[in-house]
Amino acid sequence: MSYTELGVFAVFAVVLIDLFGFRTKLVTKKVFWVSYSIIVVFQLITNGVLTGFRIVRYSGDAIIGSTTPVTGPPPFIGDGRLIFAPVEDLLFGFALVLLTLVMWVWLGRIGVQRTPNAGPPRWRK
Repeated sequence: MSYTELGVFAVFAVVLIDLFGFRTKLVTKKVFWVSYSIIVVFQLITNGVLTGFRIVRYSGDAIIGSTTPVTGPPPFIGDGRLIFAPVEDLLFGFALVLLTLVMWVWLGRIGVQRTPNAGPPRWRK
C-alpha cells in the first residue's frame, strides 16, 4: 500500500470515527475548521523544514509526484509537494489532529477527569 493510499484511508477512517463511532461530529462544526486552519499553517512549516533540509525523505514510488533528485532539496511547490513536503502529509496531519480532538471531546463527555489533578493547588474554603 502506498503512502497516498494510507493517507486517504486514514482520513476516511477518522472521519467515520468522528461522525459514527464517537459521534462528536467535529467535522461539521465551524470551530474545528477555524482551529485546523491555524494548525495546518504550523504543520506546513514543520514539514517544510524537515523535508526541505532532507531530514525526512520519501520514496517517489510511494507518493504523488516523482522521486526527488539525490542532490539538492525537493521542489518547494509542484510535483506532488507543497512547501517541500508531499501532499500526503496533509492527509496524515488532518487525521492525527481530528482523532486527537475526537478523543479529547469524547473523554470529556463521559466525564474522565473533570477535576484537574495538575497545576497549582486549589485551596478549598
